[in-house]
Amino acid sequence: MKEFVACFETLEDPRTGNADRHNLLETIMIALCAVLCGCQTAVDMAEFGVAKEEFLRRFLKLENGTPSHDTFSRIFRLLDPEQFQACFIAFMTKFAGICQGVIAIDGKTLRHSFDTASGKSPLHMVSAWGHEQRLVLAQVAVDEKSNEIKAVPKLLELLSLKGTIVTVDALNCQRDIARQVIEQGGDYALALKGNQGTLHDDVSLFLDDPENNCIEHSTTDGDHGRIEIRTSMVSTNIDWLQKDHNWPGLEAIGKVTRVREATIKGISKTTTETAYYLLSTPLSPERFGQVVRAHWGIENNLHWMLDVVLNEDQNRTRMDNGPENFAVLRHMALNIIRKETSKGSMRVKFKRAGWNDDFLATLLAQI
Repeated sequence: MKEFVACFETLEDPRTGNADRHNLLETIMIALCAVLCGCQTAVDMAEFGVAKEEFLRRFLKLENGTPSHDTFSRIFRLLDPEQFQACFIAFMTKFAGICQGVIAIDGKTLRHSFDTASGKSPLHMVSAWGHEQRLVLAQVAVDEKSNEIKAVPKLLELLSLKGTIVTVDALNCQRDIARQVIEQGGDYALALKGNQGTLHDDVSLFLDDPENNCIEHSTTDGDHGRIEIRTSMVSTNIDWLQKDHNWPGLEAIGKVTRVREATIKGISKTTTETAYYLLSTPLSPERFGQVVRAHWGIENNLHWMLDVVLNEDQNRTRMDNGPENFAVLRHMALNIIRKETSKGSMRVKFKRAGWNDDFLATLLAQI
C-alpha cells in the first residue's frame, strides 16, 4: 500500500458524518482489486470484499470489515473526478515512467451511462494512449461528442509531450491543438479531412499529382482472408502551402493509401481508402506509415478491450461522478494487467487474477 498511498494521499474524502467508517484508500484498493478480477459494479465489489477478505487482510487493516455496496457506490459517485484524475496521473508517472513515441488521442462513449430521468447524456471519455508502453496515460470526460475538441487541450496539459508524436483523428485537426502540441515540446501527425476546407483540397490535389516526385514506401499484410497494401508518401515541399494557410509548426504533409482485397463467400472485393495528414516533423515514408498505423492502437488495444473484456458499454453506472470515476478505475486495472508479462490473453489474465490469489498479488506488486 505504501506506493499506492503515495499517489492517492491527496485525494479528499467526500463523505461526511459517520459515513467514513471504512478507510477511503483501502476502499479504493479493494475496488481496484475487484476490477482486476473482472468485477463491474459496486455490488460486485462488495461481494468480492467478502469472498477475498482473508487475502485483503494481508495488506489492508479493514478495521471495520469490508465495505458494503452502498459504500462503494457512494464513494465513487461523490469522489471529485479531477482529483481522482490527478492521482491517476501521479500513479501512471511512477508506474510507466517517461512516455516516448506515439501518443494516440481519441474518444469513446460509454453507451449505457445515460440517465433518462435527469436528462443526462452518455459520458464521453477522451483518452491518451501510449503506443510503445501500451498503456492509458490520461483521460478527460466530456458530456457530448461535439465537445471533444474542447477536451483535447485539457488532456494535453496533463501530459509530458517532449520526444513524442501526438496523433488525432480529423475531428481534432485544429490549429489550437497543433500549436499546443508544439509549445509543449512534442510533434504531431494530424489526420486531415474536409473540415479544414481549402487546406484539405490543396494537400490532396498536390499529393495526388503523379508528378510530385514524392518518395513512397509500401507494406503488405495478409490475415483472415484479407490482403491489405498500405502505401505512404511524405513531402516537405510545403512553402507554397504555408503562404496560404500558415498552419502552426507545419513541416511536411503526408498521404496513406490503403488497398484491401478480401474474399467473402467466394466473392472477391477490393476497396481503396486514401487519408491525408499534416506533420510537424519531416518523417521518412516508412516511419510515417508506422505512426499512422500506431494511432489505431487506441481502438484495437484500448476501446476494444474496454468493451469486449471489461464490458464497459453495458455498465449501467449513471449517477453523479460514478461513470467517470469507474472509467478511470477500469483504465488503471487495464494498465496493471498489461504491465504483467506472463503468457495469456487479457481476458485470461483477468480471470486468472480472480481465481489465483498469488497471481493477483503479483499484479499488485507491480504498483
